[in-house]
Amino acid sequence: MIGTIENRDAFLSKIAQQLGRAPKTELAQPIWQYQPQERVLKNATKDELVEVLVEQCKNIHTDIVLTDTANLTKDLQKVVDNYGGRSVVTWRDERFERYGLTSFMTEHWSQMGIQLYEWNPAQHEENIRQAEKANIGITISEITLAESGTAVLFSSKNKGRSVSFLPEKSIILIPKSTIVPRMTQAARFIREKIRDGEQIASCINFITGPSNSADIEMILIVGVHGPIKATYIVIEDQ
Repeated sequence: MIGTIENRDAFLSKIAQQLGRAPKTELAQPIWQYQPQERVLKNATKDELVEVLVEQCKNIHTDIVLTDTANLTKDLQKVVDNYGGRSVVTWRDERFERYGLTSFMTEHWSQMGIQLYEWNPAQHEENIRQAEKANIGITISEITLAESGTAVLFSSKNKGRSVSFLPEKSIILIPKSTIVPRMTQAARFIREKIRDGEQIASCINFITGPSNSADIEMILIVGVHGPIKATYIVIEDQ
């Protein structure tokens, strides 16, 4: 049942009258005198942000690999081998082709006996089934927060969120250009896209390493509701 709003303008006008001011038709974003959130890592270079990310990964139980496009396939293969290979599910993302991974994953992994499944928006139930049984899920970060070690994933019809949630292990490719200091910049990035009329993802996931959960006694448990292991692969793309 869809609700309706009745007498809203009259109600708001009455409140404004009681407050002794004219009704507001739009809201302006406040400008704060002090903005400490803007000062954290404000002048850090990309290399310095990578160093912060590397240190933070030690705190969130996440392995991190630094590479470039020339060595990406070799370094990705090492992580896949370390995770036991077997089966991989990925997004249908043009960036895999851009990084020279598409033919490598389809041809090389087939020869090695590693099953590869690419997300298919036309096969919803099969996507979930493949993600559930996959050993490894591979995704790509849109924004990466150095301070917290968080990868931000934008879901879409070709980028199912199950790829980062259901497999036992997660590999997230981190283009170096996506690394920003903290949540402040991520929120601004999303807000600007909305302001410019761009279509934004209906589901945005902020993922900080493998699944972690702690009870009231602060005993950390890994893998309760997601991957038990995670690796970030930072790609030099600048």
